Amino acid sequence: MSRVGIYGGTFDPIHNGHLKVISQLIEKKIIDQLILVPAGQPLLREHSPIASGSDRRTMCQLAVSTLPSSISMHVEVNPIEILREGPSYAIDTVEAIRSAHPNDEIFLIMGADAYSKIDQWHRAEELHSLASIICVNRPGFAQHGIDIEALDVSATEVRAGLSEGVPEIVAAFISENKLYDN
Repeated sequence: MSRVGIYGGTFDPIHNGHLKVISQLIEKKIIDQLILVPAGQPLLREHSPIASGSDRRTMCQLAVSTLPSSISMHVEVNPIEILREGPSYAIDTVEAIRSAHPNDEIFLIMGADAYSKIDQWHRAEELHSLASIICVNRPGFAQHGIDIEALDVSATEVRAGLSEGVPEIVAAFISENKLYDN
């Protein structure tokens, strides 16, 4: 039996804070395998993602490639939500991954900001019965979960050019594709 973590997010763009979470979860053996899931059409966000699903998937793949192989070999970027038509619900993703991993323990990984809204999620009670929640503390948010010394970086700051908190290969992709030019 393996511990499989599902780490979803808009990843618009994926940044060093996300990579720190991934690294710490694997290094500390909290999970054995991590499935990184760029969101399709997230419903509880104020704004839709700026970059396309395809671009966010590519940025995730590029970012994962910068991790040491001892970590990246445990990480898979899964496009299940960006390929799905219509709204993205975590419960649908958890059900699909659970069916692909029937003998494994499933964990849903989220930051404290997302965790604070989990009761608003579609079929929230059922979600809790299908996956254990790993809440990762984030600077500036109420502390509800595990502390992995999260980095104080946000995708909003990266998009605004206020932070260089992404791997160089992701920054180059953003620049080449003019993803967040104002």
